[in-house]
Amino acid sequence: MANSMLKYFKPLTISFISISIIAVVAFNYLGTKSKIDYNTQVKPIINRKCIACHGGVKKQGGFSFLFEDEAKAKLKSGKYAIVPFKPNESELIARINSKDDEERMPHNHNPLSKDEISVFTQWIKQGAPWGIHWAYETVKQPEIPGIHSDWAKNNIDKYVLQNLKKESYTPSSSASAPILARRAALDIIGFQAPDSITLDFTQNPSDKTYEEFIDKLLSSPHYGEKWTSMWLDLARYADTKGYEKDANRSIWKYKNWLINAFNDDMPYDQFLKEQIAGDLIPNATDEELLATAFNRNTMTNDEGGTDNEEFRTAAVIDRVNTTWQTLMGTTFACVQCHSHPYDPFKHEDYYKFMTYFNNTRDADTEEEYPWLRHFKPEQKRSLDSLTEWLSNKISPEEVKSVETFIKTLGPSFYSMECDQYVNSSLIDTKWLSLRENGSVRMPQVPLDNNDQLVLTYQPYVKSGYVQFRLGELNGPIIAEIKWNKPMKGWNKIAIPLKTIPGRQDVYITLVNGDIVNKDAPAVLFNWFHLTKKFPGTGDKEYLFYEKKYWGLLNAETVYTPILLQNPKLYSRTTQVFERGNWLVKSDTVSPGLPEIFNHGSIKNPKTRMDLAEWMTAADNPLTARVIVNRFWEQIWGTGLVETLEDFGSQGANPKNQELLDYLAYHFIYTHHWSLKALLKEILMSATYRQDSKMTAEARKKDLFNELLARGPRVRLSAEQIRDQTLAACGLIDSIYEGPPVMPYQPEGVWESPYNSRKWVKSKGKNQYRRSIYTFWKRTAAYPSMTNFDATGREVCVARRIRTNTPLQALTILNDSVYIDLASQLVKASEASSPEATISKAYHLVTGKDIDDTRMQLLRKLYYESYIHFLRSDQIIGTTKTKALNLVANTILNLDEVITKS
Repeated sequence: MANSMLKYFKPLTISFISISIIAVVAFNYLGTKSKIDYNTQVKPIINRKCIACHGGVKKQGGFSFLFEDEAKAKLKSGKYAIVPFKPNESELIARINSKDDEERMPHNHNPLSKDEISVFTQWIKQGAPWGIHWAYETVKQPEIPGIHSDWAKNNIDKYVLQNLKKESYTPSSSASAPILARRAALDIIGFQAPDSITLDFTQNPSDKTYEEFIDKLLSSPHYGEKWTSMWLDLARYADTKGYEKDANRSIWKYKNWLINAFNDDMPYDQFLKEQIAGDLIPNATDEELLATAFNRNTMTNDEGGTDNEEFRTAAVIDRVNTTWQTLMGTTFACVQCHSHPYDPFKHEDYYKFMTYFNNTRDADTEEEYPWLRHFKPEQKRSLDSLTEWLSNKISPEEVKSVETFIKTLGPSFYSMECDQYVNSSLIDTKWLSLRENGSVRMPQVPLDNNDQLVLTYQPYVKSGYVQFRLGELNGPIIAEIKWNKPMKGWNKIAIPLKTIPGRQDVYITLVNGDIVNKDAPAVLFNWFHLTKKFPGTGDKEYLFYEKKYWGLLNAETVYTPILLQNPKLYSRTTQVFERGNWLVKSDTVSPGLPEIFNHGSIKNPKTRMDLAEWMTAADNPLTARVIVNRFWEQIWGTGLVETLEDFGSQGANPKNQELLDYLAYHFIYTHHWSLKALLKEILMSATYRQDSKMTAEARKKDLFNELLARGPRVRLSAEQIRDQTLAACGLIDSIYEGPPVMPYQPEGVWESPYNSRKWVKSKGKNQYRRSIYTFWKRTAAYPSMTNFDATGREVCVARRIRTNTPLQALTILNDSVYIDLASQLVKASEASSPEATISKAYHLVTGKDIDDTRMQLLRKLYYESYIHFLRSDQIIGTTKTKALNLVANTILNLDEVITKS
């Protein structure tokens, strides 16, 4: 019987024993505590206490925490800092527990706390599993909270409610229709919308009329202007080149491209591709070429005595840093000098990435070649006619080469690339100058069997003879120039060239000339373009199209610096700079990404276009998150990740990562990279529509509105403060785009070295154009904007840090721009009585009717001012206007006017 009973209990006994064994193993493996998370528990301790000595900059004892393979490798001592599952054999645990001050880590700092030591111990006991920082994980759709609420308008609200419920907190009531209308208008077009657009909503508020109002604003051309204003800081846009001379730059057409791209709601992935690699798009249009000016906003230094290669390299470095910080929210710049101290980027990763930008044709030249030359309609038709004719004469590749040269004057060999000067020099480090019997070398010219040399030269003597010799000073002559009459300015000519394969050194020599002063330049050269002879035999048809060719080549045009990829024979190699020093180079590198990003659909892109494809791939972990966060910051004043510039492990943690990832995921897969759709989703949420008043409870629980339990309250940007006044006065120009303008600016702000450029106040309506069109000089940005935290744009700025200084109030109260705009506001508000004028002015600026308290205060100010001016100025009409101007100026300085609330 006992045996028979035992057979029934045997399976149960075995199961019990198995479970017991598993439990013991699990206990030994996991320890007595819950699983340690590397990213949230271990990494913060490493960054605070360890990384300064054991990271990308320093590897004391041969130990680094930066990469898993380094952290778990053998130390110089032969021991291992981390032995997975064996804390007692791990040197790390021994050192942080040591009582010997010379042995204990962190060395010469306070010891780790018991909790910190426990975290390390339990983590190693659990196998020391490494983790990937949240921002480097592919964006995945988070689970939408299963919250049912009449308050919620869309999924954004569900994520917000989920956080609020955890804190036993409730959202605020909705803002009034006039306040919400002003708030949305400021966020979409940058200024208070006129009554013709707002009344349908403010007089009949509902979800339907609100959405219709939002749609009207999104379709306004002023939408593009507002959001371009944000992008200009990122693109470090300016109308000057920077550095000491800070000479003018013609790049405003790029700003027009941005405005149109935003207004057309160009998908963000395309928006980025065209700016990063528009020149590499097959049969690229002028607009696609123009987009690459994003990369040409770098500063250039054309002062005498500077090293052109140094500043070309500086521009390339700036492009690398801008790409990472602007588009991917990553502090990649420090990797130029050493491995990243906190994130998994190695020193050589910087130069692998730099190869994508190091192979472009631009150089540190005064003219900033290559250009995109903007032809007039008739010139475009002439170019189309020419290329159509050429397509029947030469190959498509040769046609494209001719068209590219006419449009961009490139690719060309620049005179500043010459070396081995004999009785010659670079004039002001810009143009090749030959004196009597002078010579110079053009190193490794891509001759490539071309039979024609197009060049620009400027003779200073009546006659001369210049030879181009192959390989050496006395080598065979492959081209020559003769002139025997005086010439003025730069001259473009084409001369026959002997066909030579590949790349060869070419020497230029001045044989003789009508030289009076042997120490003075006899002739200058600028650029040299190697090409094929114009096809034809000299017949009438040939002469007709040759004339078109030279007419286009010599045409005076507006131009924009753009990026143009080096042809194969112009290509450069990229080497690692030792400690970031461009003069000390070591290993040659190939294009590539940091290893942490080589797990997606595109691995180690080979070209700049491949890079653009990787950046906009759906599985890129950063691009969508960064732009979604940037839009959120523009609306709320603070991003879901506060550090817009740093999504790395030292950046701020997301306030609501699930919401961030939801927005990023749907931006890609639902909105298909539509920025307008993203913006509309945020603005349609109940979260956005909340009143922004701060209660006593909010002051205690959530001072900075991290829980989003109230609407946004943000000081307006420098541009918006001026623009909303222009709009209230009816001065916002209906014409958008165009060259920069110069509104009023005090004398003396511009002190331009080496040139006599002055700030010349624009006439008529141009002085009232939106702030985005104001001329931007890097070394002397528009003063009133600087006082409101606008940047110089020497480099890209991921976010403006808002300040609150007396200068800001003084600017609006005293700056001549705002004094003038106050008078313009009075004219726009003119009514039957002072009270009616005040009421209308207040409404024009705020979008809502004035209440009794404010009216009494402003009315009192008016009559006190009136009496004051009357006593000092006996002219009644002037007195009334002066008093009203003072009241209008006060309205412009009200907190509710300079704040979005």
